[in-house]
Amino acid sequence: MATTRAEFEEVFTNVVVPGLIAEVKKTQISENTVQWIERNFLHNTLGGKYNRGMTVPDTFRILAGKETLSPEEYKLSAILGWCTELLQAMFLVADDMMDSSKTRRGSPCWYLMEGVGTIAINDSLLLESSIYVLLKKYFKGTDYYVDLLELFHDVTWKTELGQLVDLLTAPEDSVDLSRFNYDKYYFIVRYKTAFYSFYLPVALAMHQAGIATPDNLARARDVLIPLGEYFQVQDDYLDCYGNPDYIGKIGTDIMDNKCGWLVNKALELVTPEQRKLLEDNYGQKNAAAEKKVKDLYLELKLEDHYRRYETGSIAMVKGLIDSVDESQGLKRSVLEGFLNKIAGRDK
Repeated sequence: MATTRAEFEEVFTNVVVPGLIAEVKKTQISENTVQWIERNFLHNTLGGKYNRGMTVPDTFRILAGKETLSPEEYKLSAILGWCTELLQAMFLVADDMMDSSKTRRGSPCWYLMEGVGTIAINDSLLLESSIYVLLKKYFKGTDYYVDLLELFHDVTWKTELGQLVDLLTAPEDSVDLSRFNYDKYYFIVRYKTAFYSFYLPVALAMHQAGIATPDNLARARDVLIPLGEYFQVQDDYLDCYGNPDYIGKIGTDIMDNKCGWLVNKALELVTPEQRKLLEDNYGQKNAAAEKKVKDLYLELKLEDHYRRYETGSIAMVKGLIDSVDESQGLKRSVLEGFLNKIAGRDK
């Protein structure tokens, strides 16, 4: 049975936060600091979709071949899931400061909360270091403890490299479309998104299930990274063409000078005159300029190009899944579940 939000959050409330606060209190730190740290954990980690985190127990259950996990199995798997959510929280706190964002999950960004400001930099570091506190507390006695440490270090490193390339390629205050190309775009997508959003949760479940052989990890990665690329291209498409009331956000990629799939496809197709129009209007903070870009996208029939890309991507990923060898414990159904969730999504 798939995990529910309530079950997953219960582990955070009753196990993760108390466990972390207990470790904090061992330092005999002041009570107001303890309260600050707890508020940091609660504000920045709760309230998301938990797609990454809930994937860990769901994947472990499938790999273990069980309908229901024991309470201890579920607790450990959910803790690993919450480690992915703490990593996500760290990235978001830092990213919101770098992007000067105003809101996150319906609340002010952490750095904009009263009294926080640049203390949020240190708070983001605490969110990350709490992952390793949890891994030591609950997994040090396992034979895969070091593998977990290396996995989180490696994925964090890759994500930060992707973030840096994104920041250098598309700064909001310096529009230069000559920096954009698909090589950079796919590097950003793979490193900034796909490794920690798609590969990490499955790899964690594989370690817990005892099937994280080099071959199995490579097979999973070879499917999940292309799947993550497809997911991000979908996001780029929906940012422009999705209904804001349905997808839950107003698209801002054009105004924000994002190095997205659509603008890179446009740069491949435009005439010199159309490129001039794109350069004059992309990344400008006004609705009139944004409309000119969207009108150009219509003229270039980018929606048709996206549909062809989507059809090809789904077929490609299906082929990769069909070729997965299940003899060492990896199950195609785990990967098929990912594809079924996102194929053709419209929000």
